[in-house]
Amino acid sequence: MRKIGWLIGILSLILLGACSKDPNSALAAESSKMMKISVVTSEDRSLTKGLYKFKEIVEQETDGAIRVEIYADGQLGGDREVFESLQFGIIEATTISTGPVASFAPRFSLFDFPFLFRDTETAYEILDGPIGNEILEDLEDQNVIGLGYWENGFRHLTNNKREVKNIDDLKGLKIRTLENDLHLDFWQAIGANPTPLAYTELFAGMQQGVVDGQENPLGNVTTAKFYEVQKYLTKTNHIYNASVFMISRDFWDSLSEEEQEIIVKASEESKNYQRKLNAEEEEMALDYLKAETNLKITELSDESYEEMFQAVQPVWEKYADQIGEDLVEKVIKMVQ
Repeated sequence: MRKIGWLIGILSLILLGACSKDPNSALAAESSKMMKISVVTSEDRSLTKGLYKFKEIVEQETDGAIRVEIYADGQLGGDREVFESLQFGIIEATTISTGPVASFAPRFSLFDFPFLFRDTETAYEILDGPIGNEILEDLEDQNVIGLGYWENGFRHLTNNKREVKNIDDLKGLKIRTLENDLHLDFWQAIGANPTPLAYTELFAGMQQGVVDGQENPLGNVTTAKFYEVQKYLTKTNHIYNASVFMISRDFWDSLSEEEQEIIVKASEESKNYQRKLNAEEEEMALDYLKAETNLKITELSDESYEEMFQAVQPVWEKYADQIGEDLVEKVIKMVQ
């Protein structure tokens, strides 16, 4: 019953938005295909801006035969609800971090192995290559088409309790995590108390003391203003977070071959645009947090990084068994 109510709520929001538009726009919509895209990030975030670039390309290349509407700021729910909306064909596209996607297609957990990637170039090589493409195909069983990997960025830790300089400082901290088993196991392995919470509920959760802290890319820390309810930030770089760009299988099948080619091309161009934007955003976010907020910012030493890396090896082993040891070993060799 709860899921039915949620679905009705999302449909109502979409219909309300459509009805509030200009009548001429409504008439134009009747002769075009509508592509509704939902994302949890704010309008200011690079992922959302990448979606607007996608909208611009698609509408221009199709001469308006495909129209794109973007619902940002979690208007249509958190990551899980948005993915399920995609499966049901309620929305046509989204981009979601690999962690939540892995709840539906488990092999995506591979890309969230803690401390796997040390730089974005290595991540791109694997994500954009045969391994990344192979894992995208897992989404077809979920009635979803995966078109590529956009970028959320390296995740860092913030909290309200104390400065975190090493693994001992993490003990007992209530850290909001993604709704993903690997992330829960990772934080438990290094002594924290992980607490799954939807991104849309995170700010209030920290403000009310439900959790002591959270971990996200710096772009999210600034655009969501987490610094208003947090005191400490540690640049942990513990997980590189790709964001999967996906469309509904039902919508994909409704497109002509030419329209499919336009969607694929637009996705690729938008991915490159968004990644570049995200790198700039990360740099500007750090400068802003240093200059304009009261956050105490700590760099993780090589020794502390290595200590955490060793502590999470049992997590690597557990998920290597689940994902496939051959695949994991292949990725590790490429990274090394």
